[in-house]
Amino acid sequence: MQSWPAPEVPTVPGQPPPLRLYDSADRQVRPVAPGRTATMYVCGITPYDATHLGHAATYLAFDLVYRIWLDAGFDVHYVQNITDVDDPLLERADRDGVDWRELAFRETRLFTEDMAALRVLPPRDYVAATEAIDEVIELVEKMLASGAAYVVDDSEYPDVYFRADATEQFGYESGYDRETMARLFAERGGDPDRPGKADELDALLWRAARPGEPSWPAPFGAGRPGWHVECTAIALSRIGTELDIQGGGSDLIFPHHEFSAAHAECVTGERRFARHYVHAGMIGWDGEKMSKSLGNLVLVSQLRADGHDPAAIRLGLLAGHYRSDRSWSDQLLDEAYTRLRRWRRAAALPAGPDATDVVARLRRYLADDLDTPSALAALDGWTTDALEYGGHDEQAPARVAAAVDALLGVDLRGPLE
Repeated sequence: MQSWPAPEVPTVPGQPPPLRLYDSADRQVRPVAPGRTATMYVCGITPYDATHLGHAATYLAFDLVYRIWLDAGFDVHYVQNITDVDDPLLERADRDGVDWRELAFRETRLFTEDMAALRVLPPRDYVAATEAIDEVIELVEKMLASGAAYVVDDSEYPDVYFRADATEQFGYESGYDRETMARLFAERGGDPDRPGKADELDALLWRAARPGEPSWPAPFGAGRPGWHVECTAIALSRIGTELDIQGGGSDLIFPHHEFSAAHAECVTGERRFARHYVHAGMIGWDGEKMSKSLGNLVLVSQLRADGHDPAAIRLGLLAGHYRSDRSWSDQLLDEAYTRLRRWRRAAALPAGPDATDVVARLRRYLADDLDTPSALAALDGWTTDALEYGGHDEQAPARVAAAVDALLGVDLRGPLE
C-alpha cells in the first residue's frame, strides 16, 4: 500500500536527551533504548469511516516519537497496518451497498490525506492486511503445529483459534485480571460465546470462509485473518523480533495488543514481543466519549473542509498529554488558533531572545514521556518575551521555528492572522 508524502524535517543543532516513555506492561516511565535503527509498529485504521480526532491524536503521539528519534540521529523503521478486511468493514460495505474493497480504498485514501495535512511522518512500510495473507497463513500454520492453536471442528465453520494459555506470560502486557479481560474481550471484538472454543478468551486466528465473505485458500481451509494475528504477521515480517515500540490507542491494550504479543511470543520463543508498549488516551467531545454510536465524532476531513488550519488542529491535540483521556471542544480549537498566531508572529520577527534555552527545554520536555503541555508552555514563554520585550538575536526566530517544525511538526510559516 502506498503511504503518504513525507514533510521535510529541519535539522536542529545540539544533542537531545534520551527518550523516556511510559510502558503499559511495566506500569512506569522508563528509557527507550533502540539500537542503531529504532523500530516502531503502530496499529492502523480499519477503513470503514473517516479519520476522527481520536485517530489523529494517537498518530500524532507516535509522530512525536518518530521526530524525537530523528532528532537523536536514529534511522527509524516505522510500520503501520491497515485492517482492510474485517467484520466492521464488511458490515458497512453491505449496509451502503458498495464493494468492501472500494470502501477500504476510499477511506484509506482519505486517511492518508488527513495524515499528510497534519504533517504526520509516514511509515516506511504501510501494509494492508490483504497484502499480508501469506505471512498470516505461515504464522497460523506454526501455531497449529506447536499446539498453540486449534480448529473448532464441531461446527459448520472450522475456524482456527489461539489458546490464551499458549504462553506462560499471557496477561503481562495489560496487567488485567481475568474478570476484566473477559469483559473487555466481549466489548472489543471478541467472541466469548462461540461454541466449541476451549476457553472463552481464546482469540480468532482464521475465520473459515462464509458465503458472501472474502476468503483466501490456506492449508487449514479457506478463510480470512483474525484481527490480532494480522498485526503480528506484519510486524514480524517487516521488523522481526527487534521491536522497540508497539503502539496504539489505550483501547488496544486488551485484547488486541495482548494477543498480538502472545502470538509472536509463542512462535519466536521470545519472552517479550516489544521492549515498550505505548498507548495514547481517548479523545472525547465536550465532555462526552467520542463514538460512532453517539454520533459525536469530530472528523479531521470535516475540520479541513470547514477551512481550519491543520496546524491549529495539531496544536489543539498536542495541548493535552498524550496518555490522558481528554476532550475536544470549539474552545480548545480557538485557544490553539490564538497560540498558533502568536507563535507565527514571533517567528516572523527580525530578531528575538536567545533561543538556546527554549530549544533545550522543548527537547527535555518531549523526551520526558512526551510532555507536550510543558513544551508548549515553554514556547509560549519565549513567544511572550519576543513579542513584548523583543531581543537582539537575529537567528533566534528561525531557530525556534525550525525546532517547532522538527519536533512538534507545526509549521510556523503560515498566515499571521
